[in-house]
Amino acid sequence: MRTARPTGGRPAPAPGGRRWGGLAYVLPSLLVLLVTALVPVFMTVGYSFTDYSILEDGEFVGFDNYTRMFSDPVFTSALRVTIIFTLISVPLQTIGALVLAETLAKRFRNRFGQFTRSVLFIPSIASMVVAGTVWRMLLGDQGLLNEILRGLGLEASNLLGRPTSALIAVSLIAVWANVGYFVVIYYAGILEVPASLYEASALDGAGGFRQFRHITWPGVSASTVVVVVLGTIWSFQTFDLIYVMTGGGPGGATSTLVFAIYRFGFQNFQMGYASAVAVVLLIGVLAISIVQNRLLTRKD
Repeated sequence: MRTARPTGGRPAPAPGGRRWGGLAYVLPSLLVLLVTALVPVFMTVGYSFTDYSILEDGEFVGFDNYTRMFSDPVFTSALRVTIIFTLISVPLQTIGALVLAETLAKRFRNRFGQFTRSVLFIPSIASMVVAGTVWRMLLGDQGLLNEILRGLGLEASNLLGRPTSALIAVSLIAVWANVGYFVVIYYAGILEVPASLYEASALDGAGGFRQFRHITWPGVSASTVVVVVLGTIWSFQTFDLIYVMTGGGPGGATSTLVFAIYRFGFQNFQMGYASAVAVVLLIGVLAISIVQNRLLTRKD
């Protein structure tokens, strides 16, 4: 049985032609993604089984680079710093973003609220190198904060020169840089919650805290998954802020895994070992993201 031909205009394109036409549109982007993202990943995995350095070709060493990590104090210290950095920054920026978004959505849905959201979002789009430089000029030993303290006759405090305070300061600055981005995510999620739920709960005598606990928080569960997973990934990938502010110091107190990878590969010329650490970091981030996603989704 013949298929009826359209009476006017051009004949409808065949399904196969439409499929290949769509592939032609996305092929350039796929090639760029393949060359810039996927190929380096496979190269890193390959280098992780060698003693390759930048200066000379490497030889296959099997799993020696991976077994070396368990006895390497630099790696274990960087892993500990990364975990502490994540445990400080992720909860603070998640809670802070939710509280700010709730306040802006309920109390300041006007021009002032729009201006505040724009101001909060500025650190998210600013260069972390610039932000880190400014904060180092404020908090360093010869920074503006200490100059003010000395001018007032008070004792100067080098926050970036002590191990504990340096890690806390870098973590809080990371929260400052990321919270505006997550405010936008939470703000959009809160606006999706039906207003009738708040009206009905108000008639039943529910206050602001009970509405937040039983309506807002469950209503933004999907946004919370995004915020926590993205925040964790960004925390494990932090490099430029630490490089500019502390250089991993003092005494390695702010040296994260990514910063340790940089030191192994480009300062010590141990590119094979750096590749192995990068592979472990990739696997760890993927595993944590999957676990977080499942736990948060199951709980919601």
